[in-house]
Amino acid sequence: MSRGFVKEDDLEHAGTDLPERPVSDHTNYVTPAGLSLLENEATRLDAERMTLSALKDDESAKQKLAVIDRDLRYLSARLENAIVVDPSQQDKETVLFGASVTIEDEMGETWQFHIVGEDEADMSQQKVSYVSPIARALIGRKIGDSAVWKRPAGDLVLDIIHINY
Repeated sequence: MSRGFVKEDDLEHAGTDLPERPVSDHTNYVTPAGLSLLENEATRLDAERMTLSALKDDESAKQKLAVIDRDLRYLSARLENAIVVDPSQQDKETVLFGASVTIEDEMGETWQFHIVGEDEADMSQQKVSYVSPIARALIGRKIGDSAVWKRPAGDLVLDIIHINY
């Protein structure tokens, strides 16, 4: 494109006009550990923001600042609406928010999931959001109960064999 069709201001602000991160409509339940993760991430981003703010004329720094500012707005909204649920105060006999649940599927394979808030969910650590299909299938059940996990690959019957908080 010819430079004749580009405003100078557009070049200066390229990459700094980012869409906001979507905030979930679900209640923002968090475990104490999840709250700590959100707070630590906000603190880390604040520190990074301070460092990059010194580089006022660096276009790359401006782009990074735009991302940090957006992420800080997201974290601020999540922290403002966080409802901390202490797993140690939950009914130990029932799968509820904050539970670590050991289940066995129809083929005899065992799995363990920890039911946490949306921002804390991380499948690599077997942490699933309380609004995920697996958590929805398990919440409210007790040891010995069966639950049906509705999956795109087909329904799977799960037996709850252990609950830990």
